[in-house]
Amino acid sequence: MKDIALHILDIMQNSTAADASLIWVRLLADREKRLLEVVIGDNGCGMDNEMLARVTDPFSTTRKTRKVGLGIPLFKASALQSGGNFEIKSQKGLGTTVTARFMIDNIDRPPLGDVSGVIADMAAAYPETEIQLMLEYENKRFEFSSRQIKATLGDVPLSEYAVIKWMREYIGEAIKDIFGGVLNEIIS
Repeated sequence: MKDIALHILDIMQNSTAADASLIWVRLLADREKRLLEVVIGDNGCGMDNEMLARVTDPFSTTRKTRKVGLGIPLFKASALQSGGNFEIKSQKGLGTTVTARFMIDNIDRPPLGDVSGVIADMAAAYPETEIQLMLEYENKRFEFSSRQIKATLGDVPLSEYAVIKWMREYIGEAIKDIFGGVLNEIIS
């Protein structure tokens, strides 16, 4: 995949397939370690130890439509290629957490991509699932919750064009504010 946002989208879609009612994404930049940490978690059905041991194998999938599952293996490969690391934790009945760490200055680190679009579109497409985003860098922090937006909007659906546009812009501005100057592809 060409950017980190597409990896996030893929893992979030796995979470919806696992019947998650809550999906969270946390992006943390660490200047001292020159590290970008991407954590995606959910409260879905989780995996047993056998599946967890096989999940990074591209020829292991729970899908019935095809015999390969490339999302998690590609995410892992992308993190490792950038000098980072990857881990996945899951417990049957409790959910899954995927953590990928990328070295910020590594030439092989994919760009962040359209995280604001991914979060806004997932919130609009899955209104019954709470989508959370947390951005952190030094003393800057931003939090987004689709549940809070829904509560504020009342009867206006998250899938309304103006709402999606606003969510994209709101999250996009936060990304620029927090990661501008830290991640070289984000211009503040």
